[in-house]
Amino acid sequence: MNLPQIRIVLVDDHELIRGSWKLLLKQNSRFTIIGECRNGAEAIEEAQKLMPDIMLMDINMTPINGLEATERIARIAPSIKIIGLSINSQPVYAEKMLQAGAQGYARLRRRRLRKQRVQIAPVHHPVGSPVACRDRSS
Repeated sequence: MNLPQIRIVLVDDHELIRGSWKLLLKQNSRFTIIGECRNGAEAIEEAQKLMPDIMLMDINMTPINGLEATERIARIAPSIKIIGLSINSQPVYAEKMLQAGAQGYARLRRRRLRKQRVQIAPVHHPVGSPVACRDRSS
């Protein structure tokens, strides 16, 4: 069975974080990184151009943060699923991202970054979908 590709855009103001995500996601042949953005303004522009399946969105960026970018993208391209990302452990950030239109939120921890990639496929193929994601990192 040939599973569909999941087209992803990475949005984070830290090149090291984007690079880490690229390395991790390349380990799964279903994930294709089709773009990278350094801030919310770039994310809004690229969302319209590339129409990815998923955007992994950092919250704390300038000049447009991840919350505002998520709101705008949810309005102009509702088919794009956004997963908010932050190292901040306060629940209010997750709540705000979900209210802005994100379909998920992941708190990043350095020790657990490898496991985060397994959460992407279920957002792309919600519960009840015939597609399953298997973590190959173990």
